[in-house]
Amino acid sequence: MSKEGNEAVTPARAKKRVIVVGGGAAGMMCAALLAERGLNVQLIEHNERLGKKLYITGKGRCNFTNSSSPDEFLSAVLSNPKFLFSASRALTSRDVIDLFEGWGVETKVERGRRAFPASDHAADIIDALRRKLKKEHVEIRLGTEALRILTVPEEEQDPSSKRRGPAMSVTGVEIGTPKGREVLKADAVVLATGGLSYPSTGSTGDGYRLAEECGHTVTDLHPSLVPVNCKEEYVRDLQGLSLRNVTLTVRKGKKILFSDFGELLFTHFGISGPLVLSMSAAAGPALSGPDISGFIDLKPALSIQQLDARFVRVFAASPKRALKNVLHEFYPAKLVPVIPRAAGIDDEKRCGDIFQKERERLVTVTKQFPVTPVSLRGYQEAVVTKGGIRVREIDPKTMESRTCRSLYCIGELLDVDAFTGGYNLQIAWSTAAVCARAIAEAEV
Repeated sequence: MSKEGNEAVTPARAKKRVIVVGGGAAGMMCAALLAERGLNVQLIEHNERLGKKLYITGKGRCNFTNSSSPDEFLSAVLSNPKFLFSASRALTSRDVIDLFEGWGVETKVERGRRAFPASDHAADIIDALRRKLKKEHVEIRLGTEALRILTVPEEEQDPSSKRRGPAMSVTGVEIGTPKGREVLKADAVVLATGGLSYPSTGSTGDGYRLAEECGHTVTDLHPSLVPVNCKEEYVRDLQGLSLRNVTLTVRKGKKILFSDFGELLFTHFGISGPLVLSMSAAAGPALSGPDISGFIDLKPALSIQQLDARFVRVFAASPKRALKNVLHEFYPAKLVPVIPRAAGIDDEKRCGDIFQKERERLVTVTKQFPVTPVSLRGYQEAVVTKGGIRVREIDPKTMESRTCRSLYCIGELLDVDAFTGGYNLQIAWSTAAVCARAIAEAEV
């Protein structure tokens, strides 16, 4: 057992024993809220420390929620938002901010209503959770792997009943430690192991296997909130270029999969940045299918006619200058050699000799600069996992499994995900809260 576990000695304070598997955001919050209600709680984490993924969220600043209303929060959820209706009310984003403030974390809200610790250090959020766990006498077992959920068959059900209950019931968890295997008995087990994103933080996907062994279905899994690879070779020449106030549009045939305004970044493989992460979440695995096209409107504030008129004025003022020597008035330096190439125009051509059709091609490339996504990057760069435990197999008011009594599933493990901006951590906090309340109020 870790030093943390030794410090948090748990007396036999309650009849109900709960094991929380996973020491990330959802697991720590759930364990803290359970223990606060007087339950006997053990928190199992296979890493050497708690909250390892939280340390890198928000580029180390930890965008821990978004100060939006419950309805606004649900509108940012991409997969199964209706499932989260009860959870969104059980612990709102305002509640989360108040909770961490009460636990000693000074917070602030920035552009896009993104909430951060005022210090800009993710460690403040993690330390607050750890202090709460210690205060509430949660037993923490680090370096401990959940090998399987222990269950027994439910009593035989009435065959005439149209309502079918769970086929099995939880009795505990078999764990693995450096000293060997051990069985921990429990009245309830909470799976909060997270998904597959950022495997360097210990995300192994074991929670999916544990859930499947208890009768659950896991939907197709994909990285989400992730950069994308692009077809065009010139993206390499643009590596490091950040564009603000542009519009990114992605289509599948004539259907628009995504279109929004914001900021993006060129990389050696394609594009990244806030706009692209949102696009990856909205378009998902469709990006690797046929008939995909992507475009950046480099001048969304100008109409086609306004942009063309501006080209006419600049070319007329410098008729003898080479095209490449005037394009800096329209584009950042890295784009200057790329734009004529994409438009099929010799950049040495004098401005006075550019035909109307060539100018029209410049306008088109500027308003529809091609960046064709061909695939998502991998889990090692993904903020969250899209897909997970099928939500119809989970009670949305309690997070209890419909296939295994007294088994609860929360956080990224579920088939719910949202746009970037603190919403995915809010999913973790809210599902943890509704789960803790349900377990505390349920009969043993």
